[in-house]
Amino acid sequence: MAPRQHADSSKQAPDAGGLRDRVLALRQAAAVPHADAQPLLDAALAELDAAVEAIELAPAPGSVSEGSSADRKLLAAIFAQVPVAIFLLGMDGAIRRANSAASGLIGASPGYATGRAFSSLAEPAARAALASQLAAVGRTGEPQARSCGLVGYRGVRQCQLTIMTVTVRGDEDRLLVVAVPLAAKDQVTGPQEARPALPQEPMETTDQVTDLVSALTRRFDVATAISRLLLENAPASEAQTLQRFGRLLAGTIATWVIIDVFEEGTLRRHSAAGPDKEGSAGLVQAIMSAEPPAGGVASLVAASDSALLIAHPEDEGILGASESGVPVLLLLGGACVLCVPIVAPGIRLGTLTLVREAAAGMFRLADVGLAEDAAEQLAATIAVQRTMRGRSEAAEALRGSLLPREPRPIPGVDVAAAHLPPTLGEDVGGDFYDIYPTPDGWGIAIGDVVGKGQDAAAVTAAARHAIRVLSHWTADPADVLLRANEIMLAEGFGGRFVTAAAAHLSWREGRLRVVLASAGHPGPVLVLGDGRARLVEGGGVPLGIFSEGETEVTELDLCPGDLLFFCTDGLTGARSPLAGYFGDQLTDALSGLSGRSAAEVVGGLRQTLTGFCDGVLLDDVTMLALRVGEAPQAGRES
Repeated sequence: MAPRQHADSSKQAPDAGGLRDRVLALRQAAAVPHADAQPLLDAALAELDAAVEAIELAPAPGSVSEGSSADRKLLAAIFAQVPVAIFLLGMDGAIRRANSAASGLIGASPGYATGRAFSSLAEPAARAALASQLAAVGRTGEPQARSCGLVGYRGVRQCQLTIMTVTVRGDEDRLLVVAVPLAAKDQVTGPQEARPALPQEPMETTDQVTDLVSALTRRFDVATAISRLLLENAPASEAQTLQRFGRLLAGTIATWVIIDVFEEGTLRRHSAAGPDKEGSAGLVQAIMSAEPPAGGVASLVAASDSALLIAHPEDEGILGASESGVPVLLLLGGACVLCVPIVAPGIRLGTLTLVREAAAGMFRLADVGLAEDAAEQLAATIAVQRTMRGRSEAAEALRGSLLPREPRPIPGVDVAAAHLPPTLGEDVGGDFYDIYPTPDGWGIAIGDVVGKGQDAAAVTAAARHAIRVLSHWTADPADVLLRANEIMLAEGFGGRFVTAAAAHLSWREGRLRVVLASAGHPGPVLVLGDGRARLVEGGGVPLGIFSEGETEVTELDLCPGDLLFFCTDGLTGARSPLAGYFGDQLTDALSGLSGRSAAEVVGGLRQTLTGFCDGVLLDDVTMLALRVGEAPQAGRES
């Protein structure tokens, strides 16, 4: 079809009524199953020629009669109803008008395509060439034809495009694109979802219902998989959770998934996932090399905290560019982009960007809702992880302040310690121990607070540090505990009290002199060098109960080879599956470990305890063993 010249005024305009009847007949013929498309196309183009001539021969503006105005309206209605997909473009390639068959071809509502670049409707790999071809036809006026895939909600529709120019008197030139779908065997479709029926492809009601049920079932399965993934990954690191989440979505509702997160207020690319096929690894690297661009889809969504769906993206730079300068969207073959914020109450993490290839079709509103729900669940999971991590770090800091990783060495004494957290309940227990220098020897403190958790640990920390500071001023452990009791009462810790034992150690004529004071704490076990073991009585009143404190004092002289074993009530109160108490066999267990190093004693007792209670501890356990060696030659060493 050659470029049109201005029409000869001597020509007679076609009868509009007859044209309408013939177009209606063509529509009916096109609806017949297995209709031959080529004759219908030729006939439709002939009628289109007639319509253009009618418009050209119409009276000039200002002299339009009532009849010619009605004819124009009728011709516009005929254009809309022609059973062949027709796009009317400006010379810049932007769509000015599309008829109903054209809208149906891309599975969109009437008016959707208006204003878009026609090339944006093509599959990504063909866009650049199609844009150049449109420009060439507009420049030369020579019609051209080519095969090209148009992207719709059902995937890619392979079509034969005919591109030509149209000239109408009194108006600027236009480009006309006629699209005829190729045979069904040449089509490429996306996932089996409920999508609009395409022109000349009738769909039975039952098929529509089946497709709709299938789509809803698939989305429900995806939502269930997302919930299961996030629940199972609650203990995982934040980075692992984000990566696994992206991989799940890339295998279900999107071809590619990109996650960007805020780092110090700036949106940074965090992870990317795509299809499990050759070449994906290289594309992931290209995605990761491109930071979210200012004005890109992720930046816009992050600024607005609202979802953004771009069905036929015209700006290929919305996902950034790789190190080689190629737009990421073009590398991925992205035909549709959906981006949602990853936000939840109290947390604003970043954005989730989903990309579909042309063959996968367009995202629907249901996909937007699913993506928003998934992103919100992800944000809530990350918020919980951060809270748990913060508590864990606080617990670790508290535990480190109350339970040194390594006991401080005492000259002439082999020292070992161990702490076992409970297997059930709170991570932060109330146990503490400490070893510190005193005016003329060394001090030891061990204790436990009633209750668990960070509040109880704060009380424990106050008692531990009070005992350490007071011991710098006096070597009398009973006096230290009484003054610590006054401090506990003055602070008012909400009725919490602490059991504690404090001991002062000093060398006297080759023996280790131990002065032991107890404030409601279990007494230590003394194991002599010959293996005999006995429990040293505790006693006294816990700290923080009465203003008139009371302690029980015991003095011991230990020889080389003797062992003094301190513990908290988590050890003596440990229960067996048969409801027995470990405290009933503590002295026998220690007697069987006599002659061994302090570390071997602690390790052996730990193994015995684990077997006794079948690995279940309801309270934390602290053990401190001191095995007496030879007295240092030159007094106390630092």
